[in-house]
Amino acid sequence: MPIAIAGKRIIVTGGARGIGAAAVRNFVLEGAHVVAFDNRPEGEAVTAAADAQEPGSARFTLVDVSDEAAVKSAVDAAAAALGGIDAVFNVAGIERARSAEALSTADWRMMLDVNVIGVANVCAAAYPHMAVNGGSIVNFGSDAALGPHPNGVHYSASKGAVISYSRALAYDWAKVGIRVNSLAPAIWTPMYDEHRARFTKDELAAHDEMMKVTIPLGGRLGDPDTDLAPVLVFLASDASKFITGQIISVNGGAGYTR
Repeated sequence: MPIAIAGKRIIVTGGARGIGAAAVRNFVLEGAHVVAFDNRPEGEAVTAAADAQEPGSARFTLVDVSDEAAVKSAVDAAAAALGGIDAVFNVAGIERARSAEALSTADWRMMLDVNVIGVANVCAAAYPHMAVNGGSIVNFGSDAALGPHPNGVHYSASKGAVISYSRALAYDWAKVGIRVNSLAPAIWTPMYDEHRARFTKDELAAHDEMMKVTIPLGGRLGDPDTDLAPVLVFLASDASKFITGQIISVNGGAGYTR
């Protein structure tokens, strides 16, 4: 079976930059029709550029995934515009640095509202549209869910919740042909640039040396277009129709060093 997604109708959250923007670009190049969600207005320019590529198409919706009512309205509108939904990629997420002992309830709520509740909002809103013909949902966890993430236990916990949620959802929704997988990517993104910006010069040098050992393939985080996007296309395609409830690591082999 060819790995083909021409004509697939896809929602991508977090489509304004990083992995989400790469997903939009590559899905359109493969002939899919995409609606991107983000709370960053620059997502409009990303989707316009992708739409100009063809052979697929892209459009943008400004929405905060933590807002349940707004998400339902946006998903319903996307389904109407696309004529249905075949796949959802929940990329939207935030990362903040704070020591565990300094975390407040507000810090926890902000992280969980976006990274966990946001994913659940989109999945629940997409369900009635996808239950008709089945399809693929891919929720983004992180290697941080599987190992330590210094000064970010709330981020690690949120991504662990996404992975657990995805596995449970895969079981519940298999009956209507919706497969649900989670990704644990180690990919260079603007979020990672922001993470690196918090280091001192010496800390950054030590971090880069650590990465050379931690990631056997290349010694650095992967590229969203060349290393991750092909996996996303596969998961959106019918070639992945018997894969569900899995944690798929796209991380250059980082797990081998733990």
